[in-house]
Amino acid sequence: MASSSSPAYVKRFHVFPSFHGADVRRGFLSHLHNFFASKGIKTFKDQEIERGNTIGPELVKAIRESRMSIVLLSTNYASSSWCLDELVEILRCKEDLGHMVMTLFYNVDPSSVRKQKGDFGSAFMKTCEGKTEEVKQRWSKALTDVANIEGEHYINWANEADMIKKIATDISNKLNLSPSRDFEGMVGMKAHLTNLNSLLCLECDDVKMIGIWGPAGIGKTTIARALYNLLSSDFRLRCFMGNLRGGSYKSKVGVDDYESKLDLQNILLSKVLSQRDIGVDHLGMVKQWLKDQKVLIILDDVDDLEQLEVLAKELSWFGYGSRIIVTTEDKKILVAHMINDIYHVEFPSDEEALEMLCLSAFKQRSVPDGFEEVARKVAKLCGNLPLGLSVVGSSLRGESKEEWELQLSRIESSLDRKVEDILRVGYDRLSKKDQSLFLHMACFFNNTSYDVRSMLADSNLDVENGLKTLAVKSLVQIPYHNRIEMHSLLEQMGRQIVHEQSDEPGKRQFLVEPQEIRDVLANKTGTGSVIGISLDMSKMDEFSVSGRAFEGMRNLRFLRIYGSQLGISEEMEYLPRLRLLWWPYYPRKRLPQKFQPECLIRLFMSFSNLEKLWDGIQPLPNLEEIHLEFSAKLKEIPNLSKATSLKTLYLKGCTSLVELPCSIQNLHKLEKLKMNGCVKLRVIPTNINLASLEEVKMNGCSRLRSFPDFSSNIKHLDVGNTSIEDVPASVAGRWSRVTEINLSNIGIKKIPDCIIGLLHLTDLIIRNCRKLESLQSLPPSLLKLDAAGCGSLKSVCFWLYEPRACITVNDSKCVKSEKDTKRVSSPTFYNPIREVSFLNCLSLSEEARRVIIQRWAYMSVSLPGKQVPADFTHKAKGNSITISSGTFSVSSRFKACLLLTPTGQVLDIARVVCRLISKRVIINELEYCPSARLSRCLEVDATTSEILTEHLFVFSGSLFKCVEVDATTSDIFFEFSCDVNDANIIECGVQILRDEVESSSRKRKEPSDGAVEVCKDGWWSRLKSLV
Repeated sequence: MASSSSPAYVKRFHVFPSFHGADVRRGFLSHLHNFFASKGIKTFKDQEIERGNTIGPELVKAIRESRMSIVLLSTNYASSSWCLDELVEILRCKEDLGHMVMTLFYNVDPSSVRKQKGDFGSAFMKTCEGKTEEVKQRWSKALTDVANIEGEHYINWANEADMIKKIATDISNKLNLSPSRDFEGMVGMKAHLTNLNSLLCLECDDVKMIGIWGPAGIGKTTIARALYNLLSSDFRLRCFMGNLRGGSYKSKVGVDDYESKLDLQNILLSKVLSQRDIGVDHLGMVKQWLKDQKVLIILDDVDDLEQLEVLAKELSWFGYGSRIIVTTEDKKILVAHMINDIYHVEFPSDEEALEMLCLSAFKQRSVPDGFEEVARKVAKLCGNLPLGLSVVGSSLRGESKEEWELQLSRIESSLDRKVEDILRVGYDRLSKKDQSLFLHMACFFNNTSYDVRSMLADSNLDVENGLKTLAVKSLVQIPYHNRIEMHSLLEQMGRQIVHEQSDEPGKRQFLVEPQEIRDVLANKTGTGSVIGISLDMSKMDEFSVSGRAFEGMRNLRFLRIYGSQLGISEEMEYLPRLRLLWWPYYPRKRLPQKFQPECLIRLFMSFSNLEKLWDGIQPLPNLEEIHLEFSAKLKEIPNLSKATSLKTLYLKGCTSLVELPCSIQNLHKLEKLKMNGCVKLRVIPTNINLASLEEVKMNGCSRLRSFPDFSSNIKHLDVGNTSIEDVPASVAGRWSRVTEINLSNIGIKKIPDCIIGLLHLTDLIIRNCRKLESLQSLPPSLLKLDAAGCGSLKSVCFWLYEPRACITVNDSKCVKSEKDTKRVSSPTFYNPIREVSFLNCLSLSEEARRVIIQRWAYMSVSLPGKQVPADFTHKAKGNSITISSGTFSVSSRFKACLLLTPTGQVLDIARVVCRLISKRVIINELEYCPSARLSRCLEVDATTSEILTEHLFVFSGSLFKCVEVDATTSDIFFEFSCDVNDANIIECGVQILRDEVESSSRKRKEPSDGAVEVCKDGWWSRLKSLV
C-alpha cells in the first residue's frame, strides 16, 4: 500500500528489469527489450552502471522512477548479492509506493525460489556465506515473497517469441491500469454508470450482451467510453471498437462481401489480442480465439444488423464472464439480435443541461452572475441535447452577455455544422418514404395531437411502419398513440433540409418561416410543391392577404394559422382540398363558396367570425373533428348527415346558436358533444340514440328546457345552469353506463328513483338546486356528492353501513324489529374515499346531521353545525389537540371534526391539512381538498359556496403511516390548518375508532336511536326491481 507520506518520484521509465546478466542478457532479455520498444515501453538499461557488491544510489533511484519492475528469476539469480539487494529494494517500493511487480521464472521452478532449494538454493547458500543473519533473513524473505507473485513460467511455453509477446502485452495493459480522469465530474455520468452496472451483473459468470440506445448526440459513445475505462482493469482482453457507423470501418460494414466480413473480424481480433494481421480465413475465427477467454468488447455506433452478426453473432463465441456492449440509435437492431437488456439514454433534466452548458462555456458548473436568463434560453434552444450544449457552449466561451443574446436568433434558426453532421447521418440512412415522413413530422406534426395516421392516409407513405422505424432509430418518440415528439434540433435539421429544396419558398414542400409565408401569400408565388403551411402570427405584425392568396397551391393539404389574426382584404375565394384546416380567429363570415371539404379530417376555427360554414349537404366522409368554440356570430350548423366519421363536435360559447340540427342523428361515431355557454340554444333533437356518444356538456345553455336524450351509453352529462326543471325517469333509466352527472342550478324538485339503478355513477353534482327537497335512492357506487347551496333539502336517503336509513326533518321512528332491519339492510354506503358536501343546506335538522356524522363512513363531509358533536370525545378550542397514549393502537383510525366560522371565503377550494406529531416527529400528514374530485368533465361553479353560518368539516384517516411505528409510547398531538385562514377553525374534536371489523360488529348489536325510517312510498319494491 502506498503511503500518503511517501515522497513523489518522477516516473522516467515504464519498466525496471531485475535479472542475472549471464543467464538472460544476450538472448531472452535482448528480445524482450526489442519487443518493449515496439510497444512504446521505455525500459531502464544498466549497461553503463558499474556493478559492485551492493547496489548503488543510481539503481535505487532507477527502481523508484519506474512504474513497475519485472523480475527475471533464473538459475543463477541468487548467486548475485547485487540481484538480491535489487529484489529487496523492489519489494520495498512495492510496499511503500504501490510499485507494480511482475515475475518470470526462466528455467527455474517457483517452488525452488520460494524454498531456496535445488541448484537455486545452492547458489543462494553460497552467496550468503559470510553475511550476517539479518541479511540472510532479508534476502530469504524477499525470494519467498517474489515467488508468491503470480507470473509466467518459461517451461509452459513452446515458443519463446509467443511468451515475450504475451509478457509485453500484459505489461502494456498493466501500465494502462491507472484510472483515467477523462470522465471525472461529467454531469449525469455517475447515474448512467450506476444504471448500467445493474444490467451488466458483473458478479455473475454468464456471458452477457447489453445495448445502449438513444438518439444521436445524447452521449452514448461518451457513456460507453467511461464504462470501458471503469471496467478495463477487470478484463485482460478488451477492445473498444468505435464509430462502426463510419470511419475506418465504413467500407467493411453492411455489405455481403465475404472478404470484407473476414477483414472486420480480423480488426476485432487484432484489437482484442493486441496482435497484428491475425490470419482470419473463416467466420468462425472470433469464436475459435475467444470462446475460452473472458473479454470486454464495446461495439460503438452500430447501424447495421450485419455488423453484429459478423462481430458477435452468439454468446457462445465468448468465454465465461465476458461482456459485449453495443451502442446504437436503432433499437430494432438490438431487438433483432435478441439483446434484451437495453439501456435507454434519456435527455438530461433542465438543471443538468444548464450545468453541461456552463462547463462547456464557462468551465464551471454554475451560471455566472448576469447570465442566468440567457444561459437558460440557450440550453432550451439546444433541446437539452448534450452534443448541442457542448458545441454551442464552446462556441460562446469567452463571449460577453451581449454577444450571447445576439447569437440566440442564430442558434434558433440554424444548426452548428458539427451538430448537423452527426444528426444528419440517421436521416440519410432512411428510405425515401421514411425521409418524407420525417420531414412531415419536423415541419408540421411535431408535438401536436393530430392523428398523423389519418392525416396522411391518402399519401403513398407507410405511416404506421414508418413511425415505428423513426422511433426505433431514435428520430421521434411516441409517448402515446396520437402524440409524436421530435427533438428540437432534429426538427431544426428537418426544416433546414426542406429549406434547401429551393431558393424560392413557394417551391418547397413546407413553409414554416413567418416572413417567407407572408411573402408567398402576398405575392401569390405558392406552387403545387407546397403541401403544408404552419404560420405563427405571434412572431410578426398582423397583415392581410387577398382572397385568392392560396390559389396556386393546389396540393396544399395542411393549413395551420395561429397566434393572432390573419386579415383577408376581401371575401375568401379559394382554399384547396385541405385535410387539416386550423385557423382560429378566421376573419370572414363564411368559407369560400366553392370550397370542397370532402377531404377534411379536422376543422379548428375557434374564436372565428363565421356565421355559417357552407351551404347544403356536403360529402364529409373523412371529417373527425369540428372545433368552433367561441365563434360568437355562428348562427347555424350545416347539415352534417354525411359526416359519418365525426367523433368530436365542440360548439362551446357559440352565443348566437339557436338550434342543434336533427342531422346529428346520423353521427353514429360521435363521442363528444360540447355546447357549454350556448345561451340562445333552445332546440335540440329528441328520441335519438347515438351508440358512441359518451360525453354531453350543455352547462350554461340557459334557454334550454328539454332534457337531452341522445344516447343510452352516456358517461359524462352536464346540464347545469339550464332551464330544465325535470329529469325524466324514462331518460335517466337508460343511462346504464353514466359515471358523472351535473345538475347544478336547475329547477328540479327531486331526483328520479331510477337513479339508484345507475351502478357506475361516481359523481353527482347538484349545487344550488334550491327547489330540491329530498335526495332518495342514491346508488352505492357514488364517490362524490356535492349538494352545496340546496337550501330546501330536507331528506337524504342513502345506502348506509347498517341499518338502512332515511334521514328527515320530520318526526320519525327507528327500525325496531328484526324484520324491518332485514328488509332495509343492503350493500353499504361505507367507503372511506367518499366525499360529501352539504354546504349551506340549512334545512337539514340537527338530528339528520347527527346521523350523517355518526352513521356514515367517508373521507370527508361538510355540513352546517354549531358545535363539535359529543361523539368526538377529545375536544379543544382552536386548531390543535393532544390525545394521551394508551387510548389507541398501531392499527387505530380516527375521525376528526372541525368547527369553521364564516369568513366570506370559498370553503370548497380550501385545503385542510392534519398533522399528527409524536415526540416532535411528524408520524402522519393528511391533506383533504373537498373539491379535488370535481370532475374534469363537469364544470362546476364554486363562487356561490361561501358558508353562510358555522359549518362542520368531518374527515377520517389512519393514525400512522407505517404500522411498525410504536404507537403506545407517547401522546399524539393533532394540528389542523386550513388554506382559507387558520383562525376560522374555532373548535376541533377527535374520535379514536376501533378497527372496522370490531366497529361493524358492535354497530350491528346497537339499536338505532337516530331519526331513521323506512321510506313510505314503496322504496324497497322499487329497489328490488332495479338491482
